Amino acid sequence: MPKILKVAAAQCRTLDTNANSLKQLEAKVKEAAAQGVDLILFPEVYLGGYPRFATFGAKIGQRTPDGYQQYLTYFQGAIDLGDTPQGADDDWIHRRLPTSENGIRGDGVREELERIAQETGVYIVTGVLERSAGTLYCSVVYVDPAKGVVGKRRKVQPTASERLIWGQGQPKSLKAISTTIKGVKICLAAAICWENFMPLLRQALYQQNVNLYLAPTADARPTWLPLMETIGYEGRCFVLSANQAVRDDQLPEWITEIKREGKMVSPGGSCIVSPFGQVLAGPLWDKDGELLIQELDLEECERGRLDLDVAGSYSRNDSFHLEVKGLDLIPPP
Repeated sequence: MPKILKVAAAQCRTLDTNANSLKQLEAKVKEAAAQGVDLILFPEVYLGGYPRFATFGAKIGQRTPDGYQQYLTYFQGAIDLGDTPQGADDDWIHRRLPTSENGIRGDGVREELERIAQETGVYIVTGVLERSAGTLYCSVVYVDPAKGVVGKRRKVQPTASERLIWGQGQPKSLKAISTTIKGVKICLAAAICWENFMPLLRQALYQQNVNLYLAPTADARPTWLPLMETIGYEGRCFVLSANQAVRDDQLPEWITEIKREGKMVSPGGSCIVSPFGQVLAGPLWDKDGELLIQELDLEECERGRLDLDVAGSYSRNDSFHLEVKGLDLIPPP
Protein backbone atom coordinates (compact mmCIF):
# COMPACT_ATOMS: atom_id res chain seq x y z
CA MET A 1 0.00 0.00 0.00
CA PRO A 2 1.32 3.47 -0.85
CA LYS A 3 2.18 5.68 2.11
CA ILE A 4 0.69 8.98 0.94
CA LEU A 5 1.27 12.31 2.64
CA LYS A 6 0.32 15.74 1.29
CA VAL A 7 2.78 18.51 2.10
CA ALA A 8 3.14 22.22 1.39
CA ALA A 9 5.98 24.72 1.22
CA ALA A 10 4.72 28.21 2.05
CA GLN A 11 6.54 30.97 0.15
CA CYS A 12 5.48 33.76 2.51
CA ARG A 13 7.40 36.87 3.53
CA THR A 14 7.62 38.22 7.04
CA LEU A 15 5.14 41.05 7.61
CA ASP A 16 5.55 44.29 9.57
CA THR A 17 4.67 42.83 12.98
CA ASN A 18 4.80 39.39 14.53
CA ALA A 19 1.06 39.58 15.08
CA ASN A 20 0.48 40.10 11.35
CA SER A 21 2.95 37.37 10.43
CA LEU A 22 1.10 34.99 12.74
CA LYS A 23 -2.23 35.97 11.18
CA GLN A 24 -0.80 35.27 7.74
CA LEU A 25 0.58 31.94 8.94
CA GLU A 26 -2.82 30.97 10.30
CA ALA A 27 -4.53 31.96 7.04
CA LYS A 28 -2.05 29.95 4.98
CA VAL A 29 -2.35 26.91 7.23
CA LYS A 30 -6.14 27.06 6.90
CA GLU A 31 -5.78 27.41 3.12
CA ALA A 32 -3.51 24.37 3.11
CA ALA A 33 -5.87 22.39 5.35
CA ALA A 34 -8.75 23.07 2.96
CA GLN A 35 -6.67 21.37 0.26
CA GLY A 36 -5.95 18.32 2.39
CA VAL A 37 -2.39 19.23 3.38
CA ASP A 38 -0.96 17.25 6.29
CA LEU A 39 2.29 19.16 6.89
CA ILE A 40 3.41 22.68 6.00
CA LEU A 41 6.85 24.33 6.06
CA PHE A 42 7.48 28.08 6.39
CA PRO A 43 10.80 29.81 5.56
CA GLU A 44 13.88 30.54 7.65
CA VAL A 45 13.09 33.05 10.45
CA TYR A 46 9.62 33.61 8.98
CA LEU A 47 8.53 34.79 12.43
CA GLY A 48 10.84 37.66 13.34
CA GLY A 49 12.36 38.23 9.92
CA TYR A 50 15.59 37.90 7.96
CA PRO A 51 17.45 41.25 8.14
CA ARG A 52 18.61 41.28 4.53
CA PHE A 53 21.15 44.07 3.78
CA ALA A 54 21.36 45.30 7.39
CA THR A 55 24.93 45.91 8.54
CA PHE A 56 24.19 46.69 12.19
CA GLY A 57 26.89 49.35 11.94
CA ALA A 58 29.66 46.80 12.28
CA LYS A 59 33.22 46.88 11.02
CA ILE A 60 36.19 44.97 12.38
CA GLY A 61 36.99 46.69 15.67
CA GLN A 62 34.14 49.20 15.42
CA ARG A 63 30.39 49.48 15.99
CA THR A 64 28.20 52.56 15.59
CA PRO A 65 25.31 54.02 17.63
CA ASP A 66 22.99 53.51 14.65
CA GLY A 67 24.05 49.87 14.49
CA TYR A 68 23.26 49.33 18.16
CA GLN A 69 19.84 50.86 17.55
CA GLN A 70 19.27 48.55 14.59
CA TYR A 71 20.07 45.57 16.77
CA LEU A 72 17.73 46.80 19.50
CA THR A 73 14.88 47.03 17.00
CA TYR A 74 15.64 43.58 15.60
CA PHE A 75 16.01 42.06 19.08
CA GLN A 76 12.73 43.51 20.28
CA GLY A 77 10.97 41.97 17.27
CA ALA A 78 12.21 38.48 18.10
CA ILE A 79 10.10 35.67 19.56
CA ASP A 80 10.45 34.58 23.19
CA LEU A 81 9.60 30.89 23.26
CA GLY A 82 10.53 30.58 26.93
CA ASP A 83 13.60 28.38 26.44
CA THR A 84 16.96 28.85 28.16
CA PRO A 85 20.18 29.97 26.44
CA GLN A 86 21.61 26.46 26.90
CA GLY A 87 18.46 24.85 25.53
CA ALA A 88 16.36 23.02 28.13
CA ASP A 89 15.33 20.25 25.72
CA ASP A 90 12.62 17.99 27.16
CA ASP A 91 12.09 20.24 30.18
CA TRP A 92 11.11 23.03 27.78
CA ILE A 93 9.08 20.80 25.46
CA HIS A 94 7.11 19.24 28.32
CA ARG A 95 6.68 22.57 30.16
CA ARG A 96 8.65 21.64 33.25
CA LEU A 97 10.33 25.07 33.48
CA PRO A 98 8.95 27.77 35.82
CA THR A 99 6.15 29.89 34.34
CA SER A 100 4.59 33.26 35.02
CA GLU A 101 1.34 33.65 36.95
CA ASN A 102 -0.70 33.11 33.78
CA GLY A 103 0.96 29.72 33.26
CA ILE A 104 2.80 30.83 30.12
CA ARG A 105 6.56 30.90 29.70
CA GLY A 106 7.57 33.29 26.92
CA ASP A 107 5.46 35.68 24.87
CA GLY A 108 2.62 33.31 23.94
CA VAL A 109 3.70 32.61 20.35
CA ARG A 110 4.29 28.95 21.17
CA GLU A 111 0.72 28.66 22.41
CA GLU A 112 -0.61 30.41 19.29
CA LEU A 113 1.22 27.99 17.00
CA GLU A 114 -0.13 25.07 19.00
CA ARG A 115 -3.67 26.45 18.74
CA ILE A 116 -3.40 26.88 14.96
CA ALA A 117 -2.06 23.37 14.49
CA GLN A 118 -4.73 21.85 16.72
CA GLU A 119 -7.62 23.71 15.08
CA THR A 120 -6.52 22.92 11.52
CA GLY A 121 -5.08 19.44 12.03
CA VAL A 122 -1.96 20.46 10.09
CA TYR A 123 1.56 19.71 11.29
CA ILE A 124 3.42 23.06 11.25
CA VAL A 125 7.17 23.58 10.88
CA THR A 126 8.31 27.19 10.83
CA GLY A 127 11.42 29.28 11.09
CA VAL A 128 11.57 31.57 14.12
CA LEU A 129 13.88 34.37 15.20
CA GLU A 130 14.18 33.21 18.81
CA ARG A 131 15.51 35.28 21.66
CA SER A 132 16.77 33.85 24.93
CA ALA A 133 18.44 36.05 27.53
CA GLY A 134 20.43 38.53 25.40
CA THR A 135 21.08 36.26 22.41
CA LEU A 136 19.17 35.70 19.19
CA TYR A 137 18.94 32.32 17.48
CA CYS A 138 17.78 31.25 14.05
CA SER A 139 15.43 28.46 15.10
CA VAL A 140 12.89 25.99 13.75
CA VAL A 141 9.92 24.67 15.74
CA TYR A 142 7.94 21.50 15.07
CA VAL A 143 4.26 21.71 16.04
CA ASP A 144 2.18 18.54 16.12
CA PRO A 145 -1.60 19.14 15.90
CA ALA A 146 -2.26 16.59 18.64
CA LYS A 147 0.77 17.01 20.90
CA GLY A 148 1.72 20.67 20.46
CA VAL A 149 5.38 21.61 20.14
CA VAL A 150 7.39 18.39 19.96
CA GLY A 151 10.78 19.82 19.04
CA LYS A 152 12.86 22.90 18.39
CA ARG A 153 16.34 23.40 17.05
CA ARG A 154 18.71 26.33 16.66
CA LYS A 155 20.96 26.89 13.66
CA VAL A 156 24.37 25.55 14.67
CA GLN A 157 26.39 27.64 12.21
CA PRO A 158 25.18 31.07 11.11
CA THR A 159 26.71 32.18 7.81
CA ALA A 160 29.02 35.16 7.24
CA SER A 161 27.65 38.35 8.89
CA GLU A 162 24.73 36.38 10.39
CA ARG A 163 27.30 35.42 13.04
CA LEU A 164 27.21 38.99 14.35
CA ILE A 165 23.55 38.81 15.32
CA TRP A 166 22.78 35.09 15.80
CA GLY A 167 24.29 32.77 18.37
CA GLN A 168 25.40 29.24 17.60
CA GLY A 169 22.80 26.62 18.39
CA GLN A 170 23.36 23.35 20.20
CA PRO A 171 24.21 20.34 17.96
CA LYS A 172 22.12 18.13 20.25
CA SER A 173 19.03 19.87 18.85
CA LEU A 174 19.60 18.18 15.48
CA LYS A 175 17.53 15.28 16.79
CA ALA A 176 15.04 14.02 14.22
CA ILE A 177 11.33 13.91 15.04
CA SER A 178 9.35 10.72 14.55
CA THR A 179 5.58 10.94 14.13
CA THR A 180 2.65 9.26 12.44
CA ILE A 181 0.25 11.22 10.23
CA LYS A 182 -2.85 9.47 8.89
CA GLY A 183 -1.22 6.13 9.56
CA VAL A 184 1.97 7.07 7.72
CA LYS A 185 5.12 6.99 9.83
CA ILE A 186 7.55 9.79 9.04
CA CYS A 187 10.92 10.81 10.39
CA LEU A 188 11.57 14.49 9.78
CA ALA A 189 14.34 16.94 10.53
CA ALA A 190 15.37 20.41 9.41
CA ALA A 191 18.67 21.82 8.18
CA ILE A 192 18.56 25.61 7.99
CA CYS A 193 19.86 27.44 4.93
CA TRP A 194 23.63 26.95 4.51
CA GLU A 195 23.71 24.18 7.10
CA ASN A 196 22.75 22.16 4.03
CA PHE A 197 26.27 22.74 2.68
CA MET A 198 27.72 21.01 5.77
CA PRO A 199 28.29 17.35 4.74
CA LEU A 200 28.63 16.04 8.29
CA LEU A 201 25.45 17.78 9.40
CA ARG A 202 23.56 16.25 6.48
CA GLN A 203 24.95 12.84 7.40
CA ALA A 204 23.82 13.34 10.99
CA LEU A 205 20.25 13.69 9.69
CA TYR A 206 20.53 10.83 7.19
CA GLN A 207 21.89 8.57 9.91
CA GLN A 208 18.68 9.07 11.90
CA ASN A 209 16.78 7.60 8.93
CA VAL A 210 15.06 10.84 7.94
CA ASN A 211 12.58 10.42 5.09
CA LEU A 212 11.21 13.99 5.12
CA TYR A 213 14.07 16.48 5.01
CA LEU A 214 13.13 20.12 5.59
CA ALA A 215 15.27 23.01 4.34
CA PRO A 216 13.92 26.45 5.29
CA THR A 217 16.21 29.01 3.70
CA ALA A 218 17.00 32.58 2.71
CA ASP A 219 19.09 31.49 -0.30
CA ALA A 220 17.72 31.95 -3.83
CA ARG A 221 21.03 31.55 -5.68
CA PRO A 222 21.26 29.26 -8.73
CA THR A 223 23.23 26.76 -6.62
CA TRP A 224 20.33 26.13 -4.23
CA LEU A 225 18.09 23.92 -6.37
CA PRO A 226 20.94 21.57 -7.38
CA LEU A 227 21.78 21.23 -3.68
CA MET A 228 18.20 20.23 -2.89
CA GLU A 229 18.27 17.71 -5.74
CA THR A 230 21.53 16.29 -4.41
CA ILE A 231 20.15 15.95 -0.88
CA GLY A 232 17.03 14.17 -2.12
CA TYR A 233 19.09 11.74 -4.20
CA GLU A 234 21.89 11.33 -1.66
CA GLY A 235 19.62 10.80 1.34
CA ARG A 236 16.88 8.94 -0.54
CA CYS A 237 14.44 11.30 1.15
CA PHE A 238 11.84 13.85 0.14
CA VAL A 239 13.05 17.44 0.46
CA LEU A 240 10.90 20.51 1.17
CA SER A 241 12.50 23.92 0.89
CA ALA A 242 10.69 27.19 1.65
CA ASN A 243 12.05 30.69 1.03
CA GLN A 244 10.58 34.19 1.10
CA ALA A 245 9.85 36.28 -2.00
CA VAL A 246 10.58 39.89 -1.00
CA ARG A 247 10.99 43.26 -2.74
CA ASP A 248 13.33 45.92 -1.40
CA ASP A 249 10.39 48.21 -0.57
CA GLN A 250 8.93 45.47 1.65
CA LEU A 251 11.93 45.29 3.97
CA PRO A 252 11.57 46.85 7.45
CA GLU A 253 12.06 50.61 7.57
CA TRP A 254 14.92 50.29 10.05
CA ILE A 255 17.02 48.64 7.33
CA THR A 256 18.46 51.81 5.80
CA GLU A 257 21.29 50.32 3.73
CA ILE A 258 19.24 49.81 0.55
CA LYS A 259 17.29 51.96 -1.89
CA ARG A 260 13.53 51.36 -2.09
CA GLU A 261 13.01 50.75 -5.80
CA GLY A 262 10.47 47.93 -5.82
CA LYS A 263 13.08 45.42 -6.97
CA MET A 264 12.94 41.76 -6.00
CA VAL A 265 15.80 41.12 -3.57
CA SER A 266 14.79 37.58 -2.60
CA PRO A 267 12.95 35.88 -5.48
CA GLY A 268 12.01 32.76 -3.51
CA GLY A 269 12.68 29.48 -5.25
CA SER A 270 10.72 27.21 -2.89
CA CYS A 271 10.70 23.62 -4.12
CA ILE A 272 9.84 20.00 -3.38
CA VAL A 273 12.23 17.23 -4.49
CA SER A 274 11.89 13.43 -4.64
CA PRO A 275 14.21 10.72 -3.24
CA PHE A 276 15.52 10.29 -6.78
CA GLY A 277 16.46 13.96 -7.10
CA GLN A 278 13.51 14.92 -9.28
CA VAL A 279 11.87 18.32 -8.81
CA LEU A 280 8.22 17.57 -8.04
CA ALA A 281 7.05 21.15 -7.45
CA GLY A 282 8.66 24.51 -8.11
CA PRO A 283 10.99 26.22 -7.98
CA LEU A 284 8.55 29.07 -7.39
CA TRP A 285 9.93 32.46 -8.40
CA ASP A 286 8.87 36.05 -7.63
CA LYS A 287 5.54 35.10 -6.04
CA ASP A 288 4.74 35.98 -2.44
CA GLY A 289 2.06 34.21 -0.44
CA GLU A 290 1.93 31.10 -2.63
CA LEU A 291 1.74 27.47 -1.53
CA LEU A 292 3.56 24.64 -3.27
CA ILE A 293 1.50 21.51 -2.61
CA GLN A 294 2.51 17.96 -3.45
CA GLU A 295 1.43 14.43 -2.61
CA LEU A 296 4.32 12.22 -1.53
CA ASP A 297 4.50 8.43 -1.42
CA LEU A 298 6.93 7.72 1.40
CA GLU A 299 7.55 4.24 0.00
CA GLU A 300 9.69 5.97 -2.64
CA CYS A 301 12.33 6.43 0.06
CA GLU A 302 12.41 2.69 0.68
CA ARG A 303 12.49 1.87 -3.02
CA GLY A 304 15.47 4.14 -3.49
CA ARG A 305 17.49 2.40 -0.83
CA LEU A 306 17.83 -0.64 -3.04
CA ASP A 307 21.07 0.83 -4.35
CA LEU A 308 21.89 3.75 -2.03
CA ASP A 309 21.47 3.85 1.74
CA VAL A 310 23.92 6.38 3.16
CA ALA A 311 22.71 5.69 6.71
CA GLY A 312 23.20 1.93 6.36
CA SER A 313 25.41 -0.31 4.27
CA TYR A 314 26.50 2.47 1.91
CA SER A 315 27.98 4.43 4.81
CA ARG A 316 30.52 1.65 5.55
CA ASN A 317 29.91 2.20 9.23
CA ASP A 318 32.42 -0.55 9.95
CA SER A 319 35.12 1.84 8.71
CA PHE A 320 33.71 5.35 9.17
CA HIS A 321 32.11 6.73 12.31
CA LEU A 322 30.29 10.02 12.93
CA GLU A 323 29.71 11.47 16.39
CA VAL A 324 27.74 14.60 17.25
CA LYS A 325 28.25 16.09 20.69
CA GLY A 326 25.22 15.48 22.88
CA LEU A 327 23.21 13.77 20.12
CA ASP A 328 22.28 10.11 19.85
CA LEU A 329 22.21 9.29 16.14
CA ILE A 330 20.18 6.11 16.59
CA PRO A 331 16.97 6.59 14.56
CA PRO A 332 14.00 7.58 16.74
CA PRO A 333 11.37 4.87 17.27
